[in-house]
Amino acid sequence: MRDPKPRRSQAAPTLAGKLRKHSTWLLLLLWFALSLYLFISATPSATAPLRRSAFLRSKARALSATTAGAAPPVRIYVYDLPARFNRDWVAADARCARHLFAAEVAVHEALLAYAGRAARPEDADLFFVPVYVSCNFSTPNGFPSLSHARGLLAEAVDLVRSQMPYWNRSAGADHVFVASHDFGACFHPMEDVAIADGIPAFLKRSILLQTFGVQGHHVCQEVEHVVIPPHVPPEVSRELPEPEKMQRDIFAFFRGKMELHPKNISGRFYSKKVRTELLQHYGRNHKFYLKRKRFDNYRSEMARSLFCLCPLGWAPWSPRLVESVLLGCIPVIIADNIRLPFPSVLRWPEISLQVAEKDIASLEMVLDHVVATNLTTIQKNLWDPVKRKALVFNHPMEVGDATWQVLRELEVLLDQSQRRYVGSWR
Repeated sequence: MRDPKPRRSQAAPTLAGKLRKHSTWLLLLLWFALSLYLFISATPSATAPLRRSAFLRSKARALSATTAGAAPPVRIYVYDLPARFNRDWVAADARCARHLFAAEVAVHEALLAYAGRAARPEDADLFFVPVYVSCNFSTPNGFPSLSHARGLLAEAVDLVRSQMPYWNRSAGADHVFVASHDFGACFHPMEDVAIADGIPAFLKRSILLQTFGVQGHHVCQEVEHVVIPPHVPPEVSRELPEPEKMQRDIFAFFRGKMELHPKNISGRFYSKKVRTELLQHYGRNHKFYLKRKRFDNYRSEMARSLFCLCPLGWAPWSPRLVESVLLGCIPVIIADNIRLPFPSVLRWPEISLQVAEKDIASLEMVLDHVVATNLTTIQKNLWDPVKRKALVFNHPMEVGDATWQVLRELEVLLDQSQRRYVGSWR
């Protein structure tokens, strides 16, 4: 008897059957092709900023390590450059390691002694290039000069580029330099010339640690950078009694260069005339202790003062910012649009005053108002030892000091770079 449901011939499969048979293989092939495309597109090019270990580091681990008080987990490899780029300068003049630009020396020494630095370059997140350009910063007549800086830095970069592969793979984007003088990465002490010269092309992808910083656009900060404090010898924070124990019999203090004439020998306006106006308005006011002559023990005068005036010089920043905080004297910052170091720790509005350059005539009224209202609160905030420590470059580095804060800022930059990288291909 014939089967009422005749079987289909196995030798003649339908089109649907063929598709079912090969669909699994087609899906696997498509998945492989898509994965390969994503892998290739996510690989950084030779010119893309490279943050090697940042891609592998857990953000939670980085943040927990930093907030717990341990050293930030960023690992820096310090290049061992020939002594002509750094140590020879200190050997020739000991002042190189102690003046207001000496952060370049202090950071280098602290990183060399840092237990967490990368011993091998292949383990590093970042690479520190120790070139001292501010040691020989003045001509025989005392006028600032950094004419040697660009050539010295270019020579160091050429050496690093030729002897190791790490600069070339990122075009220097994971390399760190210090620019601790007036206008930072522009390497000139006069603002108009600094702007005209700009940042050297070979540094435009690197990270600069610089004392110069302003709010908004400026040619000399058009580079990834961290604003650091000017250098003050660490012993300043220890050579006088604790700030709260000092008798403060000086109302407002300033000692330093203060032009009687609106122009100096360069033909440029010094301090944008701010210091000249301070002297004109308050030179005969008994509440203001304003002195032009140098006095080696001037810090003892700062320690006796309620307010320490910190007007701009050639650039907005001044070592008086650090000295005032260390000695417990309220900084009165007269420098429009200045950016200050480590704001997340120091919270400058709570420990200082800012007066606009155009408001010099109202300065006494502003200070009198503070004395009548919140002087005690500002002093309490200012005298916090954590804040004083954050501005000092210790050797060896200590938790919470200036070099430690630099490492924390660099860790933030690495994390931001990681998020930019991941977001670029999502």
